[in-house]
Amino acid sequence: MLGFLIVLLSSVFFCFQNVIVRVLFNEYPILGLFQTGGFVTPTPQNSFLLMFMRMLLVVPLMAFLAPKLYSPTWKDVRQLGNLEQRTLLLQSVGCGILMFLYLVLLYISIGLIPAGIALTLFFSYPVFTTLFSWRLFGSRPTLFRWSVMGLILLGSSLTLPHPQTANGFSSLGVVTGITSGITYALYTVIAQKSFEAIHPVPFTWISFTTTLVLSAASLLIWNVHEAQLAWLPLWIGGLLSAIATFAGHLLNNFGIRRIGAASASMISASNPALTVILAWLTIQETLNGLQLVGVVIVTSSVALLSREHRSSK
Repeated sequence: MLGFLIVLLSSVFFCFQNVIVRVLFNEYPILGLFQTGGFVTPTPQNSFLLMFMRMLLVVPLMAFLAPKLYSPTWKDVRQLGNLEQRTLLLQSVGCGILMFLYLVLLYISIGLIPAGIALTLFFSYPVFTTLFSWRLFGSRPTLFRWSVMGLILLGSSLTLPHPQTANGFSSLGVVTGITSGITYALYTVIAQKSFEAIHPVPFTWISFTTTLVLSAASLLIWNVHEAQLAWLPLWIGGLLSAIATFAGHLLNNFGIRRIGAASASMISASNPALTVILAWLTIQETLNGLQLVGVVIVTSSVALLSREHRSSK
């Protein structure tokens, strides 16, 4: 029971991180007490900025704690410089690039449409993971999986904003939300292959570091033109987001140790619904009934997909 609670708490941290991004992009009432937010506009440049600030805090924190989580971390990282490890190094850095891309797309999506919808669209990624696995590993989906994937796509479509209320920005939010899921699916497939030869701790640190470097490079190429940015709230948001990111990963690892990755992934499938609940509690963000049904369908379908995967082992 403790393992399930740990993973559930990790999901809450991940959802909290996404609500923070939403507040940084848009003004909301916090707990019904005061208004804050809208410190930057939801543009790619500002997404790079927020990601850079977050990773600038996460990477040193993980570097400090990584040896405590997995003692040979730095030995494994140094060995990636060997010629025979070059392919594994490319896979690790490649996954870092994919992490950068899916986070940028997800940040933009969360800034443009309600966080619950953005996360629901993102969590359609098991559909694309299944297709990529079929193509790369020859893992042909069963009829049950095709059915569940259809339900996931149906649920995701129900969460889309209504045409009369949608605008160009929300359409972009929908596209970036789905694309972030596709990118993350490719990330998971390559990571699955990499974990055959490298421990997740050094692998994750390399991914975080690559994301930090790419975020910094993006800021140099696309300058942030916002005048007089509210740096103090942005750094506070970056710090809270960094803590949520690290705590989420750390708790999830502890949970996997207790209950296994398959069971942990089933609990993580509740992220869209948890995001809706957390956004409702903290920033009074609401969805209509049809969109809530879509969230429930996606969450239940992803859980079924994970359960079927565990049963096939």
